[in-house]
Amino acid sequence: MGVVAAGRGPAAQTRERRWRPAAPVDVALTLSPHRRGGGDPAWRRTPDGAFWRTSRTPEGPGTLRVTGSRDGEILGQAWGPGAGWLLEMLPSMLGADDDVAGFAALLARLARSGDPRHVRAAAFVADLAGRAGGLRIGRSLRVFEALAPAVLEQKVVGREAWRAWRFLLRRYGEPAPGPAPDGMYVVPSPEVWRVVPSWDWHRAGAEAVRARTIVNAARHAAKLERTTGVLGAVDAPDPARTPDAAPGSAGTPDAAQVATGGRASAGVEGSAGVKNPAGVTGSAGAESSAGVEGSTGVKNSAGVESSAGAEGSAEADRLLRALPGIGVWTSAEVRQRAHGDPDAPSVGDFHLPGLVGYAFTGRKTDDDGMLELLEPFRGHRHRVIRLIELSGIRPPARGPRMAARDYRSF
Repeated sequence: MGVVAAGRGPAAQTRERRWRPAAPVDVALTLSPHRRGGGDPAWRRTPDGAFWRTSRTPEGPGTLRVTGSRDGEILGQAWGPGAGWLLEMLPSMLGADDDVAGFAALLARLARSGDPRHVRAAAFVADLAGRAGGLRIGRSLRVFEALAPAVLEQKVVGREAWRAWRFLLRRYGEPAPGPAPDGMYVVPSPEVWRVVPSWDWHRAGAEAVRARTIVNAARHAAKLERTTGVLGAVDAPDPARTPDAAPGSAGTPDAAQVATGGRASAGVEGSAGVKNPAGVTGSAGAESSAGVEGSTGVKNSAGVESSAGAEGSAEADRLLRALPGIGVWTSAEVRQRAHGDPDAPSVGDFHLPGLVGYAFTGRKTDDDGMLELLEPFRGHRHRVIRLIELSGIRPPARGPRMAARDYRSF
């Protein structure tokens, strides 16, 4: 890493890192899951092809600019107190820890299995992977930054959640350090989220249930962050011993899942507000996450525990779903981004079962059907979903789109 003078003060000082991955990385495909709709104050792509992200790191707020080159080298530039941390974690963010070789080996085993269904499915997925060869499942290592917007996306269409995200970041975030594009902000700290007044949640369009879920999760943010294996996290109160923890709310999608031990109950709503069939189960293996011990404590040069990816994701799943209002869908959305978990399918999503079912069989299916189709790819189920999303394969549109509900008018 190098330092380039660019004005006065630490926020104006440019720090750089050049990284050459072992195989080409598509920066756009890898970073795009962190974008929360058009105009996301924490994410931007500029006309010069650069990608900008802000983050509240363990060392403070920071701005990151990432560009790729034709020869495969990636340049990271960062500003602010968190600049050094962002550059140190740049390879992880871009999928350096992603088990691409393991995925290729899985496809090869399925192709040799002799089961015609598995052979066809493996050939189909291998073709999709070839079209998106630079895709990596990266990890941001910032749990709460992935959690807050995921909660906002519960029960509602995307543009409604993204509108709330923009409002809250612009009002309670802080301007991005360094020469970031106009309008970029750093996500507020958990302490700030805890004191957002009710009227601003209403102005954002987030009803009391989602607001309470975020505020309560903010009380336990430090414990959640420790699941990434990043050094320096402070002790957090035990959720089971916190007297002022917000109680669950009957009728909310994820609170209902918590009450049933991670299984969606009848009428549990997905991310777009349309109800799923009764008895939809959570992602396979979710129940086994309870009691999974943390990672081994063996740390690499970046200060990240080497086993934080898989075991850290399992521990995060256990802790997240112990909190009121957070269930299978929200936990998966967080772990995909913060832990880079390639096997965290978003069970309970309104669109994904139909998308996966149509891609494999030409017919829409439900959550159970989606999990059955993905079972041969266990260990990489989220990756397969991501490849299908990127493929452009879509079932025929039937009927009008679901309208956004504006809670601000209630």
